[in-house]
Amino acid sequence: MLLKSKCDTLFFISWDILINRHIYCDETVSRSAEVIEIYTITLQRSKTYFAIASLLILSLFIGIAGFEYWDDKELAALPNQPTTAPTGSISIVVKIADRTLELYNDGKIYKKYRVAVGKSDTPTPIGDWTVIWKSYRSGDIFGTRFLGLDVPWGGYGIHGTNRPWSIGHFISQGCIRLRNKDIEELYEWVPVGTPVRIEGQMIRIQRVLKYETTGADVVQLQRKLRTLGYLESKADGFFNRDTETAVKRFQHDKGLKVTGYADRKTLDLLGM
Repeated sequence: MLLKSKCDTLFFISWDILINRHIYCDETVSRSAEVIEIYTITLQRSKTYFAIASLLILSLFIGIAGFEYWDDKELAALPNQPTTAPTGSISIVVKIADRTLELYNDGKIYKKYRVAVGKSDTPTPIGDWTVIWKSYRSGDIFGTRFLGLDVPWGGYGIHGTNRPWSIGHFISQGCIRLRNKDIEELYEWVPVGTPVRIEGQMIRIQRVLKYETTGADVVQLQRKLRTLGYLESKADGFFNRDTETAVKRFQHDKGLKVTGYADRKTLDLLGM
């Protein structure tokens, strides 16, 4: 009986181990199948996402290439788009609203370029400036060339870009961007000392302007004084002694207190 009991016990223990092993194997196989299924679904989703991302990137590059092509075609169709260097006196006009840069030769438009200009919170400085230095660049965010302007309140200039898709938009920190091939051409044609006029929308002046203040609002004041014949020097955004004298002359002629400050009464009479 004792042997039988031991055998029975051993039999049941062995059978229990076998059953448990079978259940464990079934669970392992089931879990492995679930893992494989999840992995397969994840892999399929990854392939789908990759395909969508690839399609979007391809569409972006096609769109950029298409814009570049048609924009070049449009500009090339203009009557003044030569490829040879001008031989006369050079000047530049940047029109912010149109996002264009016009190159003039002896006072006549010679060639037009598409540009990117400043955002609303980092506007391109309107005014009459001068190219005061030139430099080569490595092809970074400033492209391959840089023409520095004498704006007294910041380091503004005309330069290339490593983001050609930004051309034609209000997107810069205030500088004027061109495609690298355009700035490289312009760089060879434009000498230091070239006048640059940047035209933009007038803004309402919100502060009193006086000696040594600087900014786009000072440019507007100077342009108005030039138009009325009170100022002869250029509108460079720096309220100098010439500007102060011009304001005093205007105030005297209009019967205002002569202070040399462009206060609210003075600005209102100037239509600003």
